[in-house]
Amino acid sequence: METQSEESRELSQEKRGCLDCCIKCLGGVPYASLVATILCFSGVALFCGCGHVALTGTLTILETHFSKITTDHAMLTDIIQLMQYVIYGIASFFFLYGIILLAEGFYTTSAVKELHSEFKTTICGRCISAMFVFLTYILGVAWLGVFGFSAVPVFLFYNMWSTCAAMRAPVTSLPSNESICVDMRQYGIIPWNATPGVACGSALLEICSSSEFYLSYHLYIVACAGAGATVIALIHYLMILSANWAYLKDASHMHAYQDIKSKEERELQDIQSRSKECLNSYS
Repeated sequence: METQSEESRELSQEKRGCLDCCIKCLGGVPYASLVATILCFSGVALFCGCGHVALTGTLTILETHFSKITTDHAMLTDIIQLMQYVIYGIASFFFLYGIILLAEGFYTTSAVKELHSEFKTTICGRCISAMFVFLTYILGVAWLGVFGFSAVPVFLFYNMWSTCAAMRAPVTSLPSNESICVDMRQYGIIPWNATPGVACGSALLEICSSSEFYLSYHLYIVACAGAGATVIALIHYLMILSANWAYLKDASHMHAYQDIKSKEERELQDIQSRSKECLNSYS
């Protein structure tokens, strides 16, 4: 009976040890940085993936219905291909940058939670945190521009979709369908010498009914939402990094204060021990 009770005690101690270890590991996870990383990855993935496919569909629509001569939209083709390559670079950069910020969150969380132990923050660590704050601020401002730019094709496609919806509606006050047109040349997407450059009536309805238009329109909406999610993630990162930098600065001041306090205590103990030795020698 005694051996069984001892074994049960050992098992309970092992379970408690594993539970304490798991709680300690979970307590060191930077949940705010983890949520921001997931949001950033999701937003960048939606923007890059949907934007890449939507650009291809847009080029197909323009080549089929608005600019049937290849030389007229050669520059547009090069720009779209360049934007697709830029999308590849953005996806790769933010995948790496998100991992780095998540690792920095783990480092800062450990530094704060081990404030009263032997762990000490360095000047280099605080400088790296400040650099990430500045870089994330620049990226946040840049992504605000990307978010605004990604709303432009949504507006253009919505304009065409609303025009086609008005043409299908049985409203007698509207003019004949053939007099309702959408001219892509006025937006600067294709040059003025592009042929035909404009779609009217049944041709415009055919464009709105095509699978390329439907897919590209909805993909642009999702890409715009992904850009907005990325902006929110970067703002979240900026708040986290600013707070972490402040925590690291306070931690360094606290460590400096503790070092000075321990040094003074040692000096006081030395003085007291010397005074006792002097009293003992006199006695």
